[in-house]
Amino acid sequence: MRDTRESRLLLVLLIAIAFALITVDIRGGEDSPVDGARQAAATVFGPVENGVAAAVNPVGNAIGAVRDSGSRHTRIAALERENTELKQRLGSDARNRSQVRELDKMLQRAGAGQYGIKGAQVIAIGAAQGFSWTVTIDMGRDDGIARDMTVLNGDGLVGRVTTVGPNTATVLLANDPGFTVGTRMEGSDELGFATGQGDRPLSVQLLNGKAKIRKGDRLVTFGSSKDKPFVPGVPVGEVVRVDPSGGDLTRTLSVRPFVGFTKLDIVGVVVEAPREDPRDTVLPPKSKPVPTPTVTVTVTPSPDGDANVDVNAEADGNLDVNGNATPITGATPGADANPNADPDAAPDPDAGDPGNGNGQAADDQE
Repeated sequence: MRDTRESRLLLVLLIAIAFALITVDIRGGEDSPVDGARQAAATVFGPVENGVAAAVNPVGNAIGAVRDSGSRHTRIAALERENTELKQRLGSDARNRSQVRELDKMLQRAGAGQYGIKGAQVIAIGAAQGFSWTVTIDMGRDDGIARDMTVLNGDGLVGRVTTVGPNTATVLLANDPGFTVGTRMEGSDELGFATGQGDRPLSVQLLNGKAKIRKGDRLVTFGSSKDKPFVPGVPVGEVVRVDPSGGDLTRTLSVRPFVGFTKLDIVGVVVEAPREDPRDTVLPPKSKPVPTPTVTVTVTPSPDGDANVDVNAEADGNLDVNGNATPITGATPGADANPNADPDAAPDPDAGDPGNGNGQAADDQE
C-alpha cells in the first residue's frame, strides 16, 4: 500500500479507535462492553499463541536457566563467603584464647592494684602525632577516655594517653625517647626517672648515686600528682645492668621493660586510680632460682691399695654415690695389671725370667 494522504488518515483513525476502546475497557471493568470481543479473540488466537509459545519455549527456558544460574551463583557465592568466615572463626580460636589469657592477666594486675580500667584493643601502630612509638586504641572520648591516663596490660606499664578523639585515642609508649616516668625500686624504695630508648632497655637515673642495686631488681611507677599521667604501683621493668657510679650524685641503670611493645593487643586504660598506693603488690611473685648442684669428691686410701671414692652431689637433697677407683700412681713397668696389686709389695723371687717361657728361674734349671 502506497503512502498516501488517505492511508495516513486511516492509520490515525485506527489508532484513535484503539485508544477509545482501551479507555472504555478500563472504565468498564468486569462489565466492559468489549469483554465479549476479547473472549472471541482469545478463542480465535489462543491456539496460535500456544503454538508460538511451544516454538519459543526452548529459548525462554534457556533464558530462565541463565537467570536461575545467576541466582544460584549468587547463593553459592554467599555460601562460600559464610564458609570462609566460619573457617576464619575456627582458625582464630587460638588468637581468641590468647586474647582471653591477656585479658585475664590484665584483670588480675588491675585487681591487685585496685585500678579501675576500661579494656581496649590496639587497632593501629605508627606515628599518629609525630611520635615514633605510638599505638591507636579503639576507645575515645565517648567511652570516658581522657588525656594523660595511664595505660597498662597484663605485664605492666604500656604508656599514657596523649590524644583523644570521639572513638579512638593515641597512646605514647613507654619506650619512646620522649617518654619519662617516675620509678621506685622494689624493697629499697629508691627513686628515679625512667626514659624510653626505642628498642633498647629503658634508661633509669637513680637519685641516690650510692644506692645498692643488683641485677634482677624490679621497679614500679612512683605515681604523679592527682594520679595523672601515672598511677602508682604499675610494674615497669627489671634491672639488667648497673653502671658504676664513679662518685656521681646519680646512678644509671638499664632496665628491661616487662611489656613487649612490638606485640601489643589488649590494653587497659586506668580511668579510676587506687585509693591507696599499692606499692609492690602488683608485681608478680619472684620465681625461685634453680639451685646449682655442688659436687664434693673425697678419696680415702686403704691398706690394700684400693681407693674409696665418695661423691656427694647436693642440690635439693643429698645424693651419695660410692665407688672404687683404680690408682694410677705407683705402678711399676712390667708389673701385673691387677688392679688389686699392692704397689709397695716386694717382687716375687720365683716370678722367673720374663724371657723364659716356662716361668722358672735359671738356677732352678741347673
